[in-house]
Amino acid sequence: MCGIVGQLNFDKSPVSAITLQRMTDAIKHRGPDGEGHWIGENVGLGHRRLSIIDPSPAGHQPMVTSDQRFVLTYNGEIYNFKELRMELKAKGYWFRSQTDSEVVLYALAEWGSDALLKFNGMFAISIYDEENEKLIFIRDRAGVKPFYYYNEDNLFMFSSELKSFHKHKSFKKVIDK
Repeated sequence: MCGIVGQLNFDKSPVSAITLQRMTDAIKHRGPDGEGHWIGENVGLGHRRLSIIDPSPAGHQPMVTSDQRFVLTYNGEIYNFKELRMELKAKGYWFRSQTDSEVVLYALAEWGSDALLKFNGMFAISIYDEENEKLIFIRDRAGVKPFYYYNEDNLFMFSSELKSFHKHKSFKKVIDK
């Protein structure tokens, strides 16, 4: 199942590692096989892992490209990842894992948004482009994998479940009528 969380501070303030940990802990049941965190200047990404395809540590997320430019946290499954992997290998990419996550990461790095036309699956993806300081969110066409977000003042958060937001001190539990 897996679970993803993240935070972006538009005012460029740093992300609290403790808060990101708490947000990730709130969805621990989604991924009992591991967790990971990545924090940049004003961006933090978290992941809870359910190992299915490649249970080795090489499939750990958030996952970073070899050039450190892109950071991925991903929940889902790409059914045609083996074919995409072969296509990327032909372009010179090499892979450390057998995961579809790494294929998603390098497909987005190589083809940008055109990679979405190649994905056959169900997914909720967050990828951060550190070079261009862009945080991009992608969801499968049918919306199978959950993706919730909160945007108030200078704070943007996302998660596979709403309860992660309650772990942030600035979260306002108010219905927007």
